[in-house]
Amino acid sequence: MKTLIPLAPLPRLAPFVERIESSTPAHRDRAIDGLRALALLAVPTGHWLLGGFTLDADGAIHNASPLSTFASFAPVSWVLQLLGIFFLVGGYASVLSYHRRPGSPADWLRGRVARLGRPVLGVTAVWAALIAVLSAAGVPQDTLRTGATLVVQPLWFVGVYVVVTALTPLCVRAARRMGGWAAAPLLLSVAAVDLLRYGPYADAVPSWLSVLNILPGWLFAYQLGVSWGEKRIGKRGAVLLLAGGAVLFAVLLVAFHYPASMVGVPGEARTNSHPPSLLVLALASVQSGAAILLRERLGRLLARPALWAPVVVVNLSAMTILCWHQTAMLAAAVPGSYAGALPGLTTAPDSLGWVLARLAWMPLFAALLILIGRHARVFESPWRTAGPARRAVAGVLAAGFAAFALGLT
Repeated sequence: MKTLIPLAPLPRLAPFVERIESSTPAHRDRAIDGLRALALLAVPTGHWLLGGFTLDADGAIHNASPLSTFASFAPVSWVLQLLGIFFLVGGYASVLSYHRRPGSPADWLRGRVARLGRPVLGVTAVWAALIAVLSAAGVPQDTLRTGATLVVQPLWFVGVYVVVTALTPLCVRAARRMGGWAAAPLLLSVAAVDLLRYGPYADAVPSWLSVLNILPGWLFAYQLGVSWGEKRIGKRGAVLLLAGGAVLFAVLLVAFHYPASMVGVPGEARTNSHPPSLLVLALASVQSGAAILLRERLGRLLARPALWAPVVVVNLSAMTILCWHQTAMLAAAVPGSYAGALPGLTTAPDSLGWVLARLAWMPLFAALLILIGRHARVFESPWRTAGPARRAVAGVLAAGFAAFALGLT
């Protein structure tokens, strides 16, 4: 199931589904793959729905968010922010892979890092070349910087994921000693930092202190996944995660006035996700508990070949979806900016009409992602034909893109 399967035209869909079903090993945990696919699809859906554009007088596009106007839409971000599920499933899958490794832990980690790094290197190298071409073609610099920001936006996850993956051996030891409670110190660490940065002495606390939440904040759900994979979390633990997380989530919102949105809102002084706040961990706890409780039911549902096939396709293109979905949206928005104000695409996201228009644009974004993915997912496969020279060029281009995105050039 490691071979990338091309998308089949509709007349051949039934044989395509049958081929996927017949190639699926009997021991494959379909529920875990289904949860991963759900979390993956939530990323482009959230970014496409909650990320808008405005046009300036020079025709350049700039990022804007409908949440600035529609604060009541914040609960939508609770549904679409499924990184808790992603890290949970990542921890579960990593511990199983770690135990099955044929070589040393270092060899295992190098393989995991390579699988994550190749697509990131590919998208940033391609974008470095695109910036040069589009700049020469007269695309405004502000548009290019907006595009670079959006491309980088989901890539932070890869760096964090590499770090937590490297900690898998430690997570396994913690799970064997403490079971599901191994994640509790991580939650307490985030709570302590939140108390310092939002509590009565917040004015005396340096702003950089918030970065201390990055590692424990995202390691929390990963550790839960490792403990789950080690069979140290059962239904009773899942109920505790679900109920305890829900109570904590409600208390933080009502009593401690945490921002309701799980994503950053322009103009807001506080944000939950960058770095993660205690509210993110509360939501991850709810999601993790629900996932564990629904696992068997989801597995039975995905025993149906017609439902299983899309899950396989999504998982086989996981990094392509993550790395290129913003490019798909930009592939519509940048040319659209030359047509002027297009509702839902280049108009301010400040009306219900914009929301309805954006929903109408999303199938086009999806079609563009599929089109781009047919070519871009080659970066997910091992680069066997790419020699040292080509890899060096890709590295230089990626570094140039990073410098541009960070405003260093």
